[in-house]
Amino acid sequence: MRDILSKTGPAGGRPPGFSRRAFMAGSAATGATLAVATAAGFGTMGGLMGTARAQQRELTMLAWPGHAEPDIVAAFEQRHNVRVRAKYYTGGDNMLGLIAQSPPGTFDLILSDAEYVQQLREAGHIEALDPRDYPFDDFFPEFQKFPGHWQGDTLYAVALRFGFLGVAYNSDAISATRARSYRLFWDPTLAGKVGHLDWHLPNLGQVSLLNGNARPFDIDAAAWAAVQNRAMTLRPQIAGFFDFGGTFASLRSGQVLAMAGIGDYITGLLQRNGVAVRTAIPEEGGLQWTEGYCIGRGSRRQDLARAFIQHMTAPEGQVRSAMMEAYPAMIPSRKGWELLNARHPDEAGRQGMLLGKANAMDEIRAGRIKLRQIPSAQTLEAWNDFWVRYKSA
Repeated sequence: MRDILSKTGPAGGRPPGFSRRAFMAGSAATGATLAVATAAGFGTMGGLMGTARAQQRELTMLAWPGHAEPDIVAAFEQRHNVRVRAKYYTGGDNMLGLIAQSPPGTFDLILSDAEYVQQLREAGHIEALDPRDYPFDDFFPEFQKFPGHWQGDTLYAVALRFGFLGVAYNSDAISATRARSYRLFWDPTLAGKVGHLDWHLPNLGQVSLLNGNARPFDIDAAAWAAVQNRAMTLRPQIAGFFDFGGTFASLRSGQVLAMAGIGDYITGLLQRNGVAVRTAIPEEGGLQWTEGYCIGRGSRRQDLARAFIQHMTAPEGQVRSAMMEAYPAMIPSRKGWELLNARHPDEAGRQGMLLGKANAMDEIRAGRIKLRQIPSAQTLEAWNDFWVRYKSA
């Protein structure tokens, strides 16, 4: 179990003499460095508080980087006398692979992007949930029966946080006006300065939006061919394909001036730390990512997993999620918005979670934001196969 749940990165292991505190102390951008470190697998386990806690219960989690760090889990650990241990992943395909390699019951909690929940359900990896256990009345209506989280009237995931993907750009080098279209990525002055988060769904979804597809992941064969053709014309502009940590580093260093496939969850963290980067929702529209918690099939601690989801979807937990050190996000709870505005009005304004004013929910309701989804007319493998060809072109 320890090997399965250790936070070692793709290379497998921490560097000799690694100290998270020393690493962060040596960085001018504490939050961004945290995200880079955890994405590489270097973060400490949430709740590692010494040998005195060795007899505590453990709650195991599969999640994006940052979700088992002390700023998120410490209050829950103290309240329930539990230790939260996590295996971090980057990208939904990576998540599915890790689950497939793990025995049932390995993960009590699975933090999943919404588009993968139905695949988890179909593969028998998650448990059905009782909606009465969770504070859906506190949520905005759009998140109470969120697409993909339900199968008919049966619940499989509870929304935790969300964000928008658009044009990420260096605001010292690129004006807000130029960032109003995905066409920016093709600008000849940015040759060799455009990057990709290395994940096919958000990047190809943005190309699909640029091509005028109102449902960017529900396209016929001709539209899919057009997406591939247009994407190939972008390839000469690309500086590289980056993992979670590499995306932070390339934007911070200026190696990349415009990044496709990401949003404020990365640029917002860098912005907090003084880096001149922003994300714009362009005229063609943006994509929405949505993370939610599932309970893993075969979990022997379902009561504790349920309590953790309740903790994180209550207003206090929602504020922690919005302010997460690893990467910020918007939250689906209206009561969470109220508490965030009371405690952190600047961050509420920066992320567009203002009450009684123009806000992120207006963007959704205006139809400018499309849900990131699994392709409906092509297989996920077809999109991935093209992405591999695109990267090697």
